[in-house]
Amino acid sequence: MRLRQRIKPEGYKLTKQERSWMFYDWANSVYATNIMAAIFPIYFAAVAQGAGQRGDQLWGYGTSLATLIVAILAPLLGAVADFKGMKKKLLAAFIFIGTSFTLLMAITDNWRWMLVGYVVSYIGFTGANLFYDSFLTDVTTKDRMDRVSTSGFALGYIGGSTIAFLISIAFMLYFGMDKPIGVKIAVVITSVWWAVFSIPILLNVKQKHFVVADKKSYIKTTFSNIAHTFLSMVGNKGLFLFVIAYFFYIDGVNTVIHMATVYGSTIGLNTTLMIAALLVTQIVAVPFTLLFGRLSYKVGSLRMILAAVTLYVFICVVGFYMGYSVESVSSTSPDYAAALQRSQILFFIMAFLVGTVQGGIQALSRSYFGKLIPPERSNEYYGFFDIFGKFAAVLGPFLYAFVSQKTGSSANGIAGVSVLFFIALVILIVGRKHIKQAAVNS
Repeated sequence: MRLRQRIKPEGYKLTKQERSWMFYDWANSVYATNIMAAIFPIYFAAVAQGAGQRGDQLWGYGTSLATLIVAILAPLLGAVADFKGMKKKLLAAFIFIGTSFTLLMAITDNWRWMLVGYVVSYIGFTGANLFYDSFLTDVTTKDRMDRVSTSGFALGYIGGSTIAFLISIAFMLYFGMDKPIGVKIAVVITSVWWAVFSIPILLNVKQKHFVVADKKSYIKTTFSNIAHTFLSMVGNKGLFLFVIAYFFYIDGVNTVIHMATVYGSTIGLNTTLMIAALLVTQIVAVPFTLLFGRLSYKVGSLRMILAAVTLYVFICVVGFYMGYSVESVSSTSPDYAAALQRSQILFFIMAFLVGTVQGGIQALSRSYFGKLIPPERSNEYYGFFDIFGKFAAVLGPFLYAFVSQKTGSSANGIAGVSVLFFIALVILIVGRKHIKQAAVNS
């Protein structure tokens, strides 16, 4: 006899620590929108193209380099952060790195320095997210994790991904969408918004769970803990299967986020319409992310993750056809304008579909993982969780850049991403029993 029980949180009045933790999504989401997805990739592609370079390929390689560096550092950083008092110090350090190098992108017109600013600022962004995610086990309980995590993502979409995004667009429209000054102001807004709204988490969130160690033995204890955590993860079949599946599907998710607009620019889509479509993504994402949190209590977090991965396969199909319909027609053909218009419509459809699942799959992934691990070693475990995610993020953009370069078709680069989602689906379906059992036993 199988006992099926959905635990509902008793009362949902947010604590001060939960609110402050969630507010960091409001703070850093502007970077994800303005720098990673919407505004800066388009501008960078134009500047690089003006210098005779392929902007989409450079962006893909730059993203891969940044994520590779964080992936290598993640387990070590995670292990160090588990020591008492270290988590917040490291969070603050990476926020400073991220915001500082974001500003660098606003004060240079050289595509090389822009790429350097992006790579280092992205290291700061992703590094800070490692510690932010791991704070989830400190600020709330297991029965509230899904709701707190999805609420954080929803708050991020409302704040940094919508309000700050609209403010940035307003400046760009005022100065002219084709003028660099508008983009530069948007980049400055990104850095300032991120820094200012990071204050609540730095002031109010405390590290509740930690590992006690003598400072003289930090190095020895750190590497000992890394080895212990890795062996524990490999020995837990359900946990390990979930992380492997996460490796593949989050690769696809990150690739879609990073490459959507630079891909659209390459095939000739209108910049203003692409930005408008991404605004649709942010608006749609707010209710759907909250819906994911609510549905997770009714049908289960794992089922919701499976549904999201399945929809991403379809999104990749739409993305491939969007590029193929333009690339298969000569730019001198009378059918070219119609193909471009059709692809513009498909971009809006793709943006809407991404909005329905992007926040939900990320939020439930981090909270579901939090349920599988011991809270006092959350940074260590999230460090390995992060390394899987970051190595995946190395693969996706690199795969897009490499395939598009070798085949001469950006659409083929998008086609390869769907394979990663298929692999994740197989792992999640085949290993579902073990994954669910790991959640019960933790």
